[in-house]
Amino acid sequence: MTEGSGLLIAFGVACGALLSAYQARRFNHDPEIIYYLFLPLTIWGLIGARLWHILTPPLSSVRLGFTTQHYFSHPLDAIAVWVGGFGVAGAILGGLIALFIFSIKYKQPFWQLTDILACGILLAQIIGRLTNYFNQELYGLPTTLPWKIFIDPAHRLTGYENIEFYHPLFAYEMILNSIVLIFLLWLTKKYGMQANRQGTLFLIYLASYSLIRFLLEFLRLDVALVNGMNVNQIFFILLFALCVVLGVKKFNNSAHKTVT
Repeated sequence: MTEGSGLLIAFGVACGALLSAYQARRFNHDPEIIYYLFLPLTIWGLIGARLWHILTPPLSSVRLGFTTQHYFSHPLDAIAVWVGGFGVAGAILGGLIALFIFSIKYKQPFWQLTDILACGILLAQIIGRLTNYFNQELYGLPTTLPWKIFIDPAHRLTGYENIEFYHPLFAYEMILNSIVLIFLLWLTKKYGMQANRQGTLFLIYLASYSLIRFLLEFLRLDVALVNGMNVNQIFFILLFALCVVLGVKKFNNSAHKTVT
């Protein structure tokens, strides 16, 4: 990870925190709670993201020798965040663990907090994806489509040295995430306080993002393989299914309370 990438990610996190504080105010919560959450969520998110990369390195890292075994035998490389990269799946898991611990420690409603954070997390992800453009990473299969992007030879994967143009997967993800963000903000504006209940906004965000990642993995070249399987694709389709089950369960519980 370059210095510029780190600054852009930090900018995205800061923007996400500001949006979350704004959402908290709209939901009649004290926006200062975001500033208390900022540090633990950031730290746990980074730890989770780094561990995910270490345990499931993509092909590009493996071909450079940065395998899981390498990190275990060279622990300094594991904590040297500029060596290798991060995994969004791990960031989500790490952040959720931090939020759960925070909610128990300070007796705060977990699902309401997730709704407050949903839009901010999504905005941070959208901005953070710009680093993939500058680093020429997260591109997809070769393509001749008008919006194809040129990848320098130094950043091409083995076997694709002579192919110049590829799908801009990072751009696809940014566009689709932006659509989801607009939808969530619309829900917030339309339903106000009612939108901040039972984790509805967060489950919509997480289900949408999981489905987006699952589908885009079909176009991705630099996949993370475990026993020959795309571990990110498996993780996100399972996460999508979990969100759907939780959403249906919460909807049924809400409907039951309304009837009774």
